[in-house]
Order: sequence, then structure tokens, then C-alpha cells
Amino acid sequence: MANAGEAPHDPAALLEVIDAYLLAHPEAAILEDGAVLFDLRMARYSVAESHGRCILQLWSEERNLVRTVVGVESRAGCLRILTRRMGAPRPVALEVVPSSDRRTPTAREAGRRVYLRLLERALGRRFPDWNPAAFRNATDLEHSFGPAYARGILTRGPMAEAVLGVGPDESSSTISGVLTLGLLWLDYCRQQLVAGSGQARNKHFGGLTLVVPLGHEAALAERIAWLNHARASFRLLTLNPRTEELAEVDSPEVGNAASQLVHAFDHQAALDRAQPGIERVMELVPAGAQDRIELRPRSASEVALLLHGLEFARVRQHAIRSFTREVEVTFGAGANETTLTEQTEGLCRMLLARLFASRRPDGDGNDPLFRLQPERWLESRLRRGLPELLPTLRGEFLYTQVPAISSGDRGMLDLLTLDRAGRLAVIEVKAEEDLHLPLQGLDYWIRVRALNADRETQADGRALGAFERQGYFAVSGQGSAVSAVPPRLLLVAPALRVHPANEAVLRYLSPQVDWELIAVGEDWRRDLRIIFRKRPGE
Repeated sequence: MANAGEAPHDPAALLEVIDAYLLAHPEAAILEDGAVLFDLRMARYSVAESHGRCILQLWSEERNLVRTVVGVESRAGCLRILTRRMGAPRPVALEVVPSSDRRTPTAREAGRRVYLRLLERALGRRFPDWNPAAFRNATDLEHSFGPAYARGILTRGPMAEAVLGVGPDESSSTISGVLTLGLLWLDYCRQQLVAGSGQARNKHFGGLTLVVPLGHEAALAERIAWLNHARASFRLLTLNPRTEELAEVDSPEVGNAASQLVHAFDHQAALDRAQPGIERVMELVPAGAQDRIELRPRSASEVALLLHGLEFARVRQHAIRSFTREVEVTFGAGANETTLTEQTEGLCRMLLARLFASRRPDGDGNDPLFRLQPERWLESRLRRGLPELLPTLRGEFLYTQVPAISSGDRGMLDLLTLDRAGRLAVIEVKAEEDLHLPLQGLDYWIRVRALNADRETQADGRALGAFERQGYFAVSGQGSAVSAVPPRLLLVAPALRVHPANEAVLRYLSPQVDWELIAVGEDWRRDLRIIFRKRPGE
């Protein structure tokens, strides 16, 4: 392995080793100083040779990272990558492990077998009149089932229940995905009934039983409340592995989700305050490219500059004395964020030249800068093209990344606007296949519905929801009437990136959830148009 000061390995050889490891371990995790930076089940990566260097790029919804690789070393099933980041005097090591689950593969498989047997025993004691059958956790990629979930059925004469459980040693993202997989398991069991095959033969599957670890039930119960209970029954249980006891979770009262909303700020005032810093960045942008930049106020004191959804610079204001503010301009992102000074202007100009040359609608699909954060790019296309694409929505009231808090967790709503009748519309965007798109969208819909339903009568007799009270949807100080009708839920993704399982999950949503799946063309970067739309019952 190359050490600091030594000649680095051949870039092509480094690329081959890293690419081979990541292809062999699609669930790998990237660690730095023992902390997980990226989980490749949800993040993306690119490793390429550029100008005689091996460049590793990683990105997710939370962060992005670009490093030059100077050495690699295999050790105990893991890969240690020595990297150098821009401007840093010393190399930094990244550790790539086969999974964010730090258990060895043998320990993980053994733990899942133990959980499978534990689940069967607990179900048998809790439901003595029912027979646990066909429990397994084998991988079935065709139907999206992985080994982290134990699945089986409970039978009693002609009656049957689909059962799916997840153990306490699994990751939080795996546990939160249990309802999606449970609905797919129920749907699969019902299909087997129709086919008249296997354990499902001659059985009537009335519903789904989910078993989750203690402490993970609140958000799931909230989701289950908004499923179609006329289509199936749903039961949520927690399992105490010490006592092997199952406890049923009561359904929450619909509409009582605890939610708070951050107060809206004046976007135009934020832009005005940041104008000197914005102009300074604009001077460094390649000639003729300024109109490609999108200005997005993040708060009253921060404005981001984006190119097709990718944030590349920001202008911040810091209070240094009671009535004095200092403006700071930075460029880059994450660990590579750099303050713009006279000394770094040349570096900024060079990086922006490369960024604007690479990140364009007709760019090279293999270029990391072109591929970076596709969801944010699609989101930016929707922001600019909403009036033409969805003319029933009001583009002038489009909010991006609205911070909301629900059930103790902070969440960011992708896009939020009103339709022409004043009804709220939640827009969830995905640029890649995502098994959990419907229920992620449902999470945001639940929060928005609860906030809008939290109405207080004002002195003038108007009943205002939380959004209006917190300053959203206002024009020149005058609020736009937000309808009390529950919001719409719009799910947007490229047509060939809609996961095949999404429609099966959507069929189980409550009729009160007015959803629409909107598939856009694969060439959405250049030509944003709708290929098909699907609504309940279609």
C-alpha cells in the first residue's frame, strides 16, 4: 500500500481493485474513523481514472465526497482505501466493509436463524389456535425479499395471515422498511392462493401481522393507520427477545400525529442580503453560464447556488456584533467546502469551469459530476418546469426541502405546493428505483395532513392551519387560502425507474390518501414530459 510520500499505485490498478470489491459487495458501507459515511444500499459511487489519478466519488441524500485514491489494502474481508482530499496535507483512510452491519457474515446468518426460530415460538404461544408454517428468510430477489426479514404464515383451517418480522440486530433502515416488505409478502401470499400452489393453497389471507423490535413501533403504527383496512387487516406486534413475549401495538388515532413546523422566512429578503456574495461567485462562473444557476435561500441568513440541483456554493451571514453581520462565501461541499478568498479564487474558477462543462443536460453519462445527485437534478427540473408539466399546480408557491418534525424525527419534505383550488400537494421525487417510494411519500403526506388539520380560529374568524400561521403560502404579507381538504400525494420518477413493486404497495393505501404516480421520460434532463400517470383504481 502506498504511504505518504511514496509514489502512488497505478491508477488503473487501484480502480480495478476498488470497483471489483464494490461490485462484489452491493451492500457495502464506507467508514471513516469508525463512523459510517455511506451505506451503498442507499448511496451511489463512481470510481474513475482522470488525468493520471484514481478518483473515488460517493454521494447520497445527506452528503457527497470526492477523493483521490493513493493506495489500497485488503484485510479480513474489508478494503482499506488511502485517499487524499483537496488541500489536505495528509492522506485519510476510508474503510470499506461488506455491510453496515458490523457482524461477521457467519454471526449475522446465525443471528437471523436464531431470530427465525424465536419468532415461530413466540407466535405459537401468543396464538395457540393458529399454526405457524413455512417460516424462512432465504433471499428471493425476484420478489424483493432479503434475508433480513423472517417471513411465514399463520393458518387456522381455511384462514391464514401473512407474517413478516425483523430482528433487533438489523439496521434502522432495514427495520423501517418492514411495512413495505410486509405488504409485498401479503400480496405474494394472495397471488399464491390464486395460483393454488404451496402453503397458500385453499387459504384465505385476511391480513398481515408485522413483528418489530421494541422502540420501533411508533412510526409503523402511524403508517398502518393510513392503509386500506377494508382490503386487509393489519396487526403490529413488538417482540421482547428476553422474555419471548409478543405485545400488540394499539392503532393511533388518525390525525393525531405530533408534528411541528419551522416558521417560513422571507426568501426575497434573504436574496437581497446575500446579493454581494452572489455577485462575487457569479464573476467566477464561466461566461454565458450564469442563467443556468438556481438561487435557493436555505434560511434567512444563507443562500445556496445550485447547478441542476447540485449545490456548489453558498453565501452565509454571521452576526459578529449586535448590529454587524459578516458575509462568508464558500464553494465545494462536505469535507471539501472551502472559503472563497483572494487566495482560493483561482481554485474556485477552475472547479466551476469543470463543473459547468460536465453538468449539462447533454453531458457524458459516465462523468461523476453529471451523475451526482440525480434526484436533486430531477427536483430542479420540476421546480422550473412545473407550470408546463402540471398546470393545475401553482409554481409560485413551490417550497423545497421544507423542514418538519413528526414523532420525534426530523424530516425534509421534497416539494410542497398548492393546486389552483388551494389544496396542498406533496411531491416526492425519485430518480432511481426505490422499493420504499410509496411509504416514504405517505410519511410526508401524514405530516402535511396533520399540520394542515391543526387549525386555529383567528380574530377575523378565519380558521388557519399550521402552514398559514407559520407564514407559508403568503404573497406580500397576504396569505393565500389553504384548503382544509387533505393534501394530494404526487410520486414522480422516470418511467423505467419506477420499481415494479411500487404499484402493489400503492394498492394498499387508504382511499383517503389521494395519490398519483407520475412517470416522466428517461431523457428528463433535456426533455421533461409525462409518459404515464396512474391513480387509485386504474
